[in-house]
Amino acid sequence: MKVTVAKTAGFCFGVKRAMEQVYEQIREGVKPIYTLGPIIHNDEVVRELERQGVRAVSEKEIMELSGGTVIIRSHGVGPEICGRLSRGGMHIVDATCPFVKKIHNIVREQSAAGRRIVIIGDRDHPEVEGIRGWCGEDAITVRSEEDLAILPSDMNEKLCIVSQTTFNYKKFKELVEKISKRGYDIIVLDTICSATEERQREAEHIASQVDAMIVIGGKNSSNTRKLYEICHEKCKNTHFIQTLNDLSPESVKSVRSVGITAGASTPNNIIEEVYARMSAEMSFEQMLEESLKTIRTGEVVTGKVIDVKEDEIVLNIGYKSDGIIPRSEYTNDSGLDLRTVVHVGDELEAKVVKVNDGEGQVALSYKKLAADRGNKRLEEAFNNQEVLTARVAQVLEGGLSVIVEETRVFIPASLVSDIYERDLSKYDGQEIEFVITEFNPRRRRIIGDRRQLMAARKKELQEALFSRIHVGDVVEGIIKNVTDFGAFIDLGGSDGLLHISEMSWGRVENPKKVFKVGEKLTTLIKDINGEKIALSLKFPDQNPWTNASEKYAVGNIVKGRVARMTDFGAFVELEPGVDALLHVSQIAREHVDKPSDVLSIGQEIEARIVDFNEADHKISLSIKALQAPAPKPEAPAEDEDIADVDVEAVGAALEAKEED
Repeated sequence: MKVTVAKTAGFCFGVKRAMEQVYEQIREGVKPIYTLGPIIHNDEVVRELERQGVRAVSEKEIMELSGGTVIIRSHGVGPEICGRLSRGGMHIVDATCPFVKKIHNIVREQSAAGRRIVIIGDRDHPEVEGIRGWCGEDAITVRSEEDLAILPSDMNEKLCIVSQTTFNYKKFKELVEKISKRGYDIIVLDTICSATEERQREAEHIASQVDAMIVIGGKNSSNTRKLYEICHEKCKNTHFIQTLNDLSPESVKSVRSVGITAGASTPNNIIEEVYARMSAEMSFEQMLEESLKTIRTGEVVTGKVIDVKEDEIVLNIGYKSDGIIPRSEYTNDSGLDLRTVVHVGDELEAKVVKVNDGEGQVALSYKKLAADRGNKRLEEAFNNQEVLTARVAQVLEGGLSVIVEETRVFIPASLVSDIYERDLSKYDGQEIEFVITEFNPRRRRIIGDRRQLMAARKKELQEALFSRIHVGDVVEGIIKNVTDFGAFIDLGGSDGLLHISEMSWGRVENPKKVFKVGEKLTTLIKDINGEKIALSLKFPDQNPWTNASEKYAVGNIVKGRVARMTDFGAFVELEPGVDALLHVSQIAREHVDKPSDVLSIGQEIEARIVDFNEADHKISLSIKALQAPAPKPEAPAEDEDIADVDVEAVGAALEAKEED
């Protein structure tokens, strides 16, 4: 029996990427791990993951959980679900296929531009549900000619047509042609995954040349079901199975040729089992060798790890010689022990560097393949203006270096933040978001920009802030900066200025001694002028002058602290916000040249209120008023027996007599 296995059978790029992210979480010991729905439509794989502690849960179930890691599968989800998960305290690992992400960006932009989105695909498929989340409730989903009846009756309506990535390419073209004939203003974007197209074309070609066709995949897999439909059109003797146990030997017993293909969620070991049953003379590895009789430098090969050393990985790549990946071609970490990250039995893809490394083995590079894919990933992100998230690998003198799938992206210091930051060390090891603004891999120049995201987010927050605040509102913020004249408070979208004169009902000499950067502060909005917000800590209910007329009535005796002095008097703080003047003439009954001769700053004194002017907030004090007047000298007692004598006149007369 001749057996033909499709080269495109098995895991696609998106599914493989999602599976790698699941196993990465398992290797790191993360617990608990959830997937939002089965990570792939293959019951065997899902059961195996459950044995390793990965639990598939529904959207309703995940919302009832708290804590843990949830992995978004390759189908993707809408932004609302991600937001709810984040608010629920879940750590999100986004394994959405990049091709699906591209559709999300397209429908979001086109919907915002006023076009109604038409999705060609299965309405209940999770990928389609995720796409709908990015384009509004008026999106239309069609999968057959009958569904075209729900299209708008207004031919002037602007439409944007996209497709589920795994939809039948032929049917997509047919439906687009029928929609186009109606006369709508349409934009058609072929978003069927190129791997899906290639898989479907190869399956159709093989099915047209064999006596029987076997399609392997999960019963719930949309792309496998479409493969079956395509093959069944060309070969009526087509069998849809999930594992070898589903295949009846009698169904292919008398045929001379059999074709085998598999959906994007089908592991290679299941394909291998089916092939081995069909061909007793040839093993799966031999079949691979026959299909890969020659390999070329630059080619991407897949192999199974047969040995791992501290600094070297040996792969069986189905060629006459094994492939070798040295540590330097696997990672940039020269101290990494490869045995801690790769294990015998693992499947790896690598790029052929040399067909013969001089010792008869094939020199491979995992790092170069990852870099190629990283470049492709970054090119897609550049074209779609996709927001990327990556960990800062290195803080450089002129900016930050981040790694996206083994490809380095440089973010200049001027594009790190929307404000100037002298010290970038705080970003070391942190995950940051950015967009690619320049992509030139030939010159090794890939530039990221974080500033525009921060500016856009700040603008959104600013608009939201100004829409809800009013003069007189009490708001909470974080102290962002303190100067000699005031403090700037981050209100979550815009900064407000708390001027030194509004910091207290009393007097503040130095704001830096009162407020610290990073502290929370509740303030009152005093004024809003355009984008400027004036804040105050002078809350009306705390105004010390409210009941001042009773506490500081004329004649009352009060205590206070000398706050400052001038030549004409001293200002005494009776309480925060209430100062009174003690004039130099009222300090003592005896003459005082200047207040500092008898008083000192901080000295506590007692005085009487001698004047109160509520309108001008002026109070006058007197210490002298509390002091008793000096006693007058007593006059000598009068003697009734002594006559009144003019002493001065008597003296003058005596002097004149002596002269005579």
